[in-house]
Amino acid sequence: EADIRKYLPIERIDLVCEVNNTDHHTLQNSADRLIVRRGLPFTITLHLRPGTHFQNGDNINFIAQTGPIPSVEAQTKAKFSLSRFISRSSWSATAEMSDSTVSLTVCSHPNAPIGVYKLILDQGEAIGLGEFVLLFNPWCKQDPVYLASEAEREEYVLSQDGLIYRGIPNRITVLPWTFGQFEPGILDICLQILDESPNYISDAALDCSERRNPVYVTRVLSAMINSLGDKGVLVGNWSDDYEDGVKPTVWKDSCSILRQWSNDGCRAVRYGQCWVFAAVACTVSRALGIPCRVVTNYGSARDSNGDLVMERFYNEFDENIADDSIWNFHVWVENWMTRPDLSLGYEGWQASDPTPQHRSEGVFCCGPVPVRAIKEGELTFKYDVPFVYAEVNADVVEYIKLRDGRVFKMGGSTTEVGKSISTKAVGRDEREDITHNYKYPEGSEEERRVYEKANHHNKLAQAGEEPGLHIKIKVTPDMQIGSDFDVYAELKNNTMVTKSCRVMFYAQAVSYNGKLGETCGLGNCLIVFYVSGGRVTLRLEYAEYSKAITQDRMIKLLALLIDAETRDFYRAKKTIILDDPEIIILGVPKVGQNLVADLALQNPLPEPLENCVFTIHGANLTDGKPITHEVGTVGPKEFVTAKVQFTPKLPGQRKILIDFASDKLHNVETYENLVIYE
Repeated sequence: EADIRKYLPIERIDLVCEVNNTDHHTLQNSADRLIVRRGLPFTITLHLRPGTHFQNGDNINFIAQTGPIPSVEAQTKAKFSLSRFISRSSWSATAEMSDSTVSLTVCSHPNAPIGVYKLILDQGEAIGLGEFVLLFNPWCKQDPVYLASEAEREEYVLSQDGLIYRGIPNRITVLPWTFGQFEPGILDICLQILDESPNYISDAALDCSERRNPVYVTRVLSAMINSLGDKGVLVGNWSDDYEDGVKPTVWKDSCSILRQWSNDGCRAVRYGQCWVFAAVACTVSRALGIPCRVVTNYGSARDSNGDLVMERFYNEFDENIADDSIWNFHVWVENWMTRPDLSLGYEGWQASDPTPQHRSEGVFCCGPVPVRAIKEGELTFKYDVPFVYAEVNADVVEYIKLRDGRVFKMGGSTTEVGKSISTKAVGRDEREDITHNYKYPEGSEEERRVYEKANHHNKLAQAGEEPGLHIKIKVTPDMQIGSDFDVYAELKNNTMVTKSCRVMFYAQAVSYNGKLGETCGLGNCLIVFYVSGGRVTLRLEYAEYSKAITQDRMIKLLALLIDAETRDFYRAKKTIILDDPEIIILGVPKVGQNLVADLALQNPLPEPLENCVFTIHGANLTDGKPITHEVGTVGPKEFVTAKVQFTPKLPGQRKILIDFASDKLHNVETYENLVIYE
């Protein structure tokens, strides 16, 4: 490209980044680089040499182009001239003159491909005016990602932190997360992810052209956030062996993962699990301008053969010996966009799952699936509706297979799939239940109609009190890690005769994806009981369960009731989560240059904690990386305190995320909302 000053009386070009980026809601990215959104005008200033004039309309043509092989046909190259008015449906430009400056206003097509663009003055020879990044625009009605609510745009596009829900439906836990989509360098890494995809490598011209479509970009991200089959960002690991990487529960922000991937030559980062994949996908989506939220499904079915029925076979020790599995929870993302490739009515939230479970068109990705298509049972719609439909709707039939090969269907063994589907509420640190978006109320006429449409006729009846034997597990509210506590199997005899039964009651460590670990409590007894029933107590002691539990701090309780006369089997199960100790925030000031977080925590264990560390981080609070404060050893039941200093970079409402880790106790998290003043 030639120097513009040789051809025009221009002294210098000012891209007016701060003003344009403010108008385009990208100032948090940078004030030094032009970052704009589709379909919205931006203005640059041409400063003329003294005593010269700019001839408006005198053969003034422009080119805006992106990608390695720009083409008008592929819409990666646009040619346009100065006009009297800005158009909102095509690339256009206007100019206003003064004595020594020209204000040049340019507006992109609202469906232009996103990416890095060159703006060129075409005077027979290409004269570069500057570079800019073009993003999707949820503020533009003509853009497929348009979101009407300003509060929702603040939450789903601009918010750099959020809450991710884990645990179990009756004990939902909250993980604060820093998405950090506007942190330094992150936008470039997000664009780099697109450039490392197999689609770009095999046909860069076509890939760059398709980047005008948020459905396409979301599908590429679903594949590229995981490392299976491509140079994706994260390796999944559910083995409990993380020695050659980072334990998934250690991650608290997306930027550390994205920077490591980019700095390490696009080598996949070890390791992630579902909420980490989803959080990184949310960061990249928001960075590129696609509204996004993280969603948690409790009782998430993984249907291996596509029949929408989970046939689960167990041995006597409750080990699943079938391919189908149900995760305690599973996390994916939803992106907001229209679906012109589908019939009207399926626009809005689209589910997309970057965790590598499922091949779609030969690639490990899933989605985008219109959430309404899942609710309506439209299994033929693109993309991957049957897989996500099963995750929230599959029927469950459970059997026990004895060592001699005999198989018994278990009484009272229905499992609820797709419960308490959750996301963070708009503008509030509260959980919003969005189950109604995915399914009609259980037992309603609409639900039955949807099942019929999905060729799904075997919904299990969920009756109330029934004749026969029953078993139920009860727990106490006080189950903090470090304590010894009792759990109970309550037995009910709704027959009119005395029953002689065998009860097996035991506890076993379990991971969030349902994978079982070591046994940490066992009871086995023969009971004769009458009409009233009885109770069996199992004591869980820290000395035993501490050796078995995983990073998820989950314990699965299983009680088997076997009628000695009829050999009928009845089963009850419950997953419990041990309570963390609480991080006490003694004080965090709201204003000033060097702020101090004053923290405390009590060791709940009957043994010392070694290598204790507090970590704090937050978007625009800790300079893009976590700040750690080592506090050494803490004795049994002792308090540990720390003062951690940090320097905010920008004013505004922020979340500071606080984490405590040690050799025996880690992933203890909390957060505090701050308003940072100028």
